[in-house]
Amino acid sequence: MIIKTLRKKRGWSQDHLATLSGLSLRTIQRVEAGHAASMETINSLSSVFETDITKLTEEIDVIDKDAEAWKEAPLWVRMGVWGIRKRSAVLRWELACFVIGFLGLVGMYFHPFLLIFLVFWGSAYWYAVSIRWIDSKKLWL
Repeated sequence: MIIKTLRKKRGWSQDHLATLSGLSLRTIQRVEAGHAASMETINSLSSVFETDITKLTEEIDVIDKDAEAWKEAPLWVRMGVWGIRKRSAVLRWELACFVIGFLGLVGMYFHPFLLIFLVFWGSAYWYAVSIRWIDSKKLWL
């Protein structure tokens, strides 16, 4: 759920959100931690954020590339995921590069030209490090 992101964008504390929504602070903490929320809780939060219920219940794993924290990310990280916003897409590229690189490693024993595919193994490593860096800075929404 994206409750924490919506709350932080408005500059609210968890306690303030609990007061506005009529929910307990513990309920807000549980929802932000990813625990299941009842329909009453979701309805209350959707009215406070003035948004549709489906927006609150969908999982979002996108980089907010307009955020100040993203603009301060190192160039090698920004280049690693250039043009890609979703974490799942970056993970697929990482896996694809790893597989192609591995096939190049195996294939070079049959034809030396296939050694060029080892570049993809380096790309897979770059994606892996970039993903872990973004995870550590919590830049995914």
